[in-house]
Order: sequence, then C-alpha cells, then structure tokens
Amino acid sequence: MIVKRACLGFGFKPAESRHHILVCIPAKKDSSVLIYERFSWQDGAGTQTVNVYGEDKAKAEISKHKWKLLEDTLRTEFNSRLKKQKLPAGRFVIGQTPVERLYGKELLVLVWAVEDCDPANVPIALRNWLGLAPEERWWLYTMTNAATGNIDDRRGWRKALRYALCENPIDEQRQFSLFDAMLKRGEEE
Repeated sequence: MIVKRACLGFGFKPAESRHHILVCIPAKKDSSVLIYERFSWQDGAGTQTVNVYGEDKAKAEISKHKWKLLEDTLRTEFNSRLKKQKLPAGRFVIGQTPVERLYGKELLVLVWAVEDCDPANVPIALRNWLGLAPEERWWLYTMTNAATGNIDDRRGWRKALRYALCENPIDEQRQFSLFDAMLKRGEEE
C-alpha cells in the first residue's frame, strides 16, 4: 500500500517538517501581502494563526500590485519543479498559502529585491531571478536573511538584491551573441 503524504500550497508537507513560509494575500485590493517564516503548523486548521510575538517571523510586506506582477512567474517556476518531483501543483489563494521552506527562500529573494523598486523594473528582476539556479537563490537568501531578514530591514543585503536583480538588465541579444561565439569557436576546434 502506497501512503500519499499530504502536500499543501507549494510543496509544503507538515508531516515531514513544520518549517515553512506562509504567504498571506488579503482580499482588499489596496492591502499589502505579508510573508512570514513559520516553524509551526496547526493540523486541520483552515486558517493558520500567525503568532507575531512568538517564533513566527514577518519577513516581507509588498503591495498587492507588485505581488500580482510576481505571482504567475513564481507559480510557474515552482509548479514546474513540483511536477518533476511528482507532487501536486500549487496556487496562491486569497488568504494563506504555505510554501515549502526552500521554495519560500527563493520567493523571498525575489520579493526583497522588488519591495522598494519601481514596478517598471519588475520584469527585469523576474528575468534575472529566473536566470539563477535554485542553489544560488538559497545562498542569496541565507546571506540576506542573516544580516537584514526582518520585515523592516531595507539596507545592506536587501539593497544589494534590489541592485543585482532590478537594476542589472540582461542584454538578451548580447548573451545570445556570446553563446553563438562560444559554439562557433567550439566547432572550429
């Protein structure tokens, strides 16, 4: 008999680990999306009680407008990887969506990068973020979280993420040309 482990949100399995990221999306259009790092889970509860004075840590707050610019890319990226792991696809819902801790780290790197940027720079941030391997995103999270991982931190590594992802446009034509040149050189040898 195969026992299927319950998977919630984006890859979160409370039976394996209670550590996760919780994305709280409000119904009101002008409200902000809040993101928490959590180390507990109330089994059977439809809505989790976030303990802001305990071990739950508020990590980011982003406008709903910017969140909407990120949401499709995050969903597509995570679901593609969940599919490879033969896990059910997730979706962000109004209310609370748990995210497996490693996916949550990647999500926070992107959110931290765009939290204070001009919304016009979000597509650049998305391209740069997608260009990073998951392990690179995890490393960026670890460095940023250690120094400036609280909700109100807007200096140091948080600023560096914004510059690296939002203000470092990828010249797709140049990348393509360099790739072609490397291929051509390899064929000549």
